[in-house]
Amino acid sequence: MPLDQIPDEKEMSFLDHLEELRWHIIRSLIAIVVIAIAAFAMKDFVIGTVILGPSRTDFWTYQKLCQLADLIGTPALCIDSLTFELVSRKLSSQFMTHVSVSFVVGLVLGFPYLFWEIWRFIKPGLRPQERKASRGATFSVSVLFMMGVLFGYFMIAPISVRFFSTYQVDPSLQNLFDLSSYINTVTLIIFGCGILFQLPVIVYFLTKAGIVSSALMKAYRKHSIIVILILGAIVTPPDPFSQILIALPLMMLYQFSIVIAKRIEKREARQNKES
Repeated sequence: MPLDQIPDEKEMSFLDHLEELRWHIIRSLIAIVVIAIAAFAMKDFVIGTVILGPSRTDFWTYQKLCQLADLIGTPALCIDSLTFELVSRKLSSQFMTHVSVSFVVGLVLGFPYLFWEIWRFIKPGLRPQERKASRGATFSVSVLFMMGVLFGYFMIAPISVRFFSTYQVDPSLQNLFDLSSYINTVTLIIFGCGILFQLPVIVYFLTKAGIVSSALMKAYRKHSIIVILILGAIVTPPDPFSQILIALPLMMLYQFSIVIAKRIEKREARQNKES
């Protein structure tokens, strides 16, 4: 029986909790594996179109940049060539890449369900006030995660690929990128952006717990810029443009988190007066 269907008066032992957690994890893994198998079967679309998309000049982002370049009269903005080739240097590289990409797709698309299962396990242990405050958590986390994934895929990943494809320490050197290196970079950027976009949710719960306040966040706003730039450097390649590109939306999310913290504080102050 799911944990959230057990009557409040029935206490569970530690082993019962572990058993319940095990089934939540198993169901999550099954969902991820099912999606991964489907992604594995759709090799041409998942790898050929989605994953390798940023390595081709007909990618959506490059096309839009060229349209913008024509509109504002800045030809340098248009990315109409990518001077690199992807190579597979190991015997099993392509197969292992196919497997790992399928698993990453399963993890990304299955993340909302994974979080929902974890939330189902945690929710019964919360007090009624905490349950009410956390209503819609799964939806908010899922939406922010997918926004981060899309931002990383359409903005950070192609710009990073472009940067590395044009960077040369000497003109005599040719860029031949290993397939696994390309895949690791793109997937790290996409998944990392999805995680970083969870900032408003984290601030929401920290504010409800009394750990963070809007005044504290305002006081450390300048410090947050440094932290955001460091986080951007971790999840993006070491070029300033990519770091700034990921830093800008994170700064906006930080400011939005301050607004969230303010609203929570006003609501709690109003409730305290009424009580």
